[in-house]
Amino acid sequence: MYPIGDMLTMITNAQAVNKESVTLLFSKMKFDIANVLKTSGYLAGVERKKRKAKKSEQEFIFATLKYDEHGPAINGVKLISRPSRKMYVKANQIKPVRSGHGMSVISTPKGVMSSKEARKQKLGGEILFEVW
Repeated sequence: MYPIGDMLTMITNAQAVNKESVTLLFSKMKFDIANVLKTSGYLAGVERKKRKAKKSEQEFIFATLKYDEHGPAINGVKLISRPSRKMYVKANQIKPVRSGHGMSVISTPKGVMSSKEARKQKLGGEILFEVW
């Protein structure tokens, strides 16, 4: 029922069974989140593709997963905001995740960005999830 949570679950489940990539239904918010995860080093690649359905074209996100010598790049995810409970933070309230070994993803007025980028630009917003 929560598209962002479903997206993160699909990515972590695909990494748990060592898949190379995962396809997700397209939305602008999910695409922005995937790009933030790519620039932060948690995904190897993100592409926006189209495929023909019966009578129309359907867009999807093709995310290439990233692994290192210890296993998957994403070790854990914690959802902070949900549809029933939105959590907002100011720029000076953004805290490091796992002593700086993780990051949180924040939806700001200037788009979706990592917690480090939001702190640098002095922007607050809705904190979506934490990843490490």
